[in-house]
Amino acid sequence: MKKIYGIILALIILVIAWNFFGPKKFHSHPEKEFRFVIASEPPTLDWSLATDNVSADILFNLMEGLIQFDSDLNVKPALAERWDISSDGKRYTFHLRSDALWTDGKPILASHFVDGWERLLNPKTASDYAYFLFDVKNAKEYNAGKLTDFDTVGIHAQDDHTLVVDLWHPASYFLKIPFFWVTFPIRKDIIEQFKDAWTDPKNIVTCGPFRLKEWKHDYSVTLEANPSYYGEKPKISTATAYIINEDSTALSLYDTNKVDLIRRIPPLLISHYKNLADYKNSPFLRGYYYGMNVKKKPFTDSRIRKAFSLAIDRSQLSTILQGNQIPTSSWIPKGMFGYDETIGLKFDKEKAQLLLAQAGYPKGEHFPSIKMVYDTRDDNKIIAEFLQSQWKEHLNVTVSIDNQEWKVHLKMLETNPPELWRLGWGADFPDPDNFMNLFTSYSGNNHTQWKNKEYDQLIEEAAKELDSQKRLTLYQKAQHLLTEEDVPIIPLFIDSQNVLLKSYVKGYTLNPMSNNILKNISISKND
Repeated sequence: MKKIYGIILALIILVIAWNFFGPKKFHSHPEKEFRFVIASEPPTLDWSLATDNVSADILFNLMEGLIQFDSDLNVKPALAERWDISSDGKRYTFHLRSDALWTDGKPILASHFVDGWERLLNPKTASDYAYFLFDVKNAKEYNAGKLTDFDTVGIHAQDDHTLVVDLWHPASYFLKIPFFWVTFPIRKDIIEQFKDAWTDPKNIVTCGPFRLKEWKHDYSVTLEANPSYYGEKPKISTATAYIINEDSTALSLYDTNKVDLIRRIPPLLISHYKNLADYKNSPFLRGYYYGMNVKKKPFTDSRIRKAFSLAIDRSQLSTILQGNQIPTSSWIPKGMFGYDETIGLKFDKEKAQLLLAQAGYPKGEHFPSIKMVYDTRDDNKIIAEFLQSQWKEHLNVTVSIDNQEWKVHLKMLETNPPELWRLGWGADFPDPDNFMNLFTSYSGNNHTQWKNKEYDQLIEEAAKELDSQKRLTLYQKAQHLLTEEDVPIIPLFIDSQNVLLKSYVKGYTLNPMSNNILKNISISKND
């Protein structure tokens, strides 16, 4: 009887799978439709609140900022057709395009940027990314509630097409920040009218090369070409992102020509695909790390945090992952100014064991039970199991493993981070400030609960330092604090992009920031 029930259950599963993934859903390829995979439901399409790369895959196609990057990460005009920078480096004047429109036909105004940046900084918004604008005069004080009049903040609309931004110090990287989604303009009237429902397809107003056509939650997000876009119109009519968190399912859909792009290949399968013409590998400005909650025992003790980092033989990660990832114990990634492979705690099990003993746990005896948590993904599982075995082998410490869906994982980190948890950090703009300010005490994305005044000061000094050698020295000191002395994080490797892209897709480029920009792609019928 159990066998019969098992057969019936298997048939039911097959029917459900066929209905979900069969030809009704993934039909034959139309000439102007592009199909790709995202790993989870986007947590939000509110660009003042989004914090993750899944949401970014959609937002960077729905919207644009003042500037954009070319494939070599050089700054190019976008909604700002030009800009002026004062001789002291503290005032940026952006001159907006006069032909840029929202999807409802209304012109994009400088006041829409003022509204967007005010919303980002407003403490009531509680945006994790508010600190991105703390170079702006009085922005930090406004976000902290110390100032309540936004007119005192260095962001002003001089006229309909001129945005003036005043900084409290020169910042050589500031021109790169207005590429990032939290700096996009907003339509305050739309948000006030529709409240939390303003990002629904029937309500949302955007200004990028695509507009939001349909959002089937937990299944797909469909974009369509925006006829109001100021630039060259997209060559594809629609782009559909299918929400698939199982890598094996995504690969099956790719192999059967149901999707055109997947941007992650499970480590154990890379060797199967890497000799195909469809396979692309490219550098990635992204660090993969485990964070420790320094407010929760046993990681309140820096000796234990150091021991956990020292006990990992990172050299094994290259073999495990197989995708040209670069093992690292430092934080600033290779390919970015400030990278230094000598920084960080290298594998040393004897020193790790000594520190653990000094903390009161000789040979791991009586070490408390702890749990590490990662977001559900095949490669994350492999890495978590590797770490679990390393700590058992080298410290005689047992660590349990748990996983959860991406949106749930992010919410947990925002509200109550566990002792040990996984995250990655990819470049939001190509400058080390973007990596180093992540762990300042005022960063909304610092989930370690670690606060260090010396570290904050080093990052702030580096931000305003225009001499590259002096700036490098400041970042080296800060990295030593972060990865060798206080150690609230365990850097593991610098990621790489391992992508499968159909040969008939033209114009899709990989850049080191892994921005999924779709406006230049086309589908060739001849391939």
